[in-house]
Amino acid sequence: MIEQLDRMEQEAIAALSFVRVRDDLTVWRGAYLGRSSKLMIFIGDLGELSSSDRPTLGRRANEVKRRLEEAYQSKLEELHRQVLERTLHEERLDVTLPGRPPARGRLHPSTQIVRRITSVWADMGFQVYRSREVETDEYNFGLLNMPPDHPARDQWDTFYTTVPNIILRTHTSPGQMHVMRECAPEPIRVVLPGMCYRYEQITARSEIQFNQVEGLAVGHQITFANLKGTLSDFARRMFGPSVRSRFRADYFPFTEPSAEMDVECFVCGGQGCAVCKHSGWLEILGAGMVHPNVLRNGGYDPRHFSGFAFGLGPERIAMLRYGIGDIRSFWANDLRFLEQF
Repeated sequence: MIEQLDRMEQEAIAALSFVRVRDDLTVWRGAYLGRSSKLMIFIGDLGELSSSDRPTLGRRANEVKRRLEEAYQSKLEELHRQVLERTLHEERLDVTLPGRPPARGRLHPSTQIVRRITSVWADMGFQVYRSREVETDEYNFGLLNMPPDHPARDQWDTFYTTVPNIILRTHTSPGQMHVMRECAPEPIRVVLPGMCYRYEQITARSEIQFNQVEGLAVGHQITFANLKGTLSDFARRMFGPSVRSRFRADYFPFTEPSAEMDVECFVCGGQGCAVCKHSGWLEILGAGMVHPNVLRNGGYDPRHFSGFAFGLGPERIAMLRYGIGDIRSFWANDLRFLEQF
């Protein structure tokens, strides 16, 4: 049997000398070192030999296997070196040419639209205020006129943490309470951009995470007329001087009275289409006068102070501006989508 192992080694080494390319080397390795090769079958059958022959034949078989593996590795390096030399000879490089500059990244479309929105509000005299994304139940609901038994809480499918009363904020409105308690009793005009989280069904129009931009103005003798004028001016600055807007009555627990704001559909020019559900209008934000309880919780006396608040979704506005049909595209990390912006 020693002679049989010698013949296996000689046959494999002889065959290896005819190998010229990487594919042939792969075939050689399968034929002489693969599971179904003669050598590996021989090694697998060693257990059937007598105890006197097994040590000698086992050592010789492992020696043949080691030599063939070394020969394979040596041949692999030789072929790699040959390919490299041929490439260097046939594909000469001019090392004096300037290098290729690395591709520059770009801002995410959500970041672009958030910056655009906050830039418009900054031009209108509003400061940008950033608040936390992990909130307490009290700030996210209670101080915003939604006690534990308030039915309006059902409008938000909340992510709760393992720590009692600590949640991922469902809207940027808790930031209103933070900024009011920091600034009271001084008048304030701020916008609060940031990410929000809701445990909702993911569709073309809703996601479990999304940006919001909250706005808040508190001062003396602020009226609903100020709210309408400010938001109408924002719409003109954001979408163009000829855009038309309208307000519809609505309900939010932290504002009273409350309203939704629509702008004329950009696609059909107000004539009615599938995008605007044939109404001619597109909803862009909700707003209202700050509820007296919220003002009081923020440190302002509602007998002397009033204010308005609004909230808008940057991704929704980006969808309107750029004709994006699916909000899930923002977080799918598809470069074919992202590189358009």
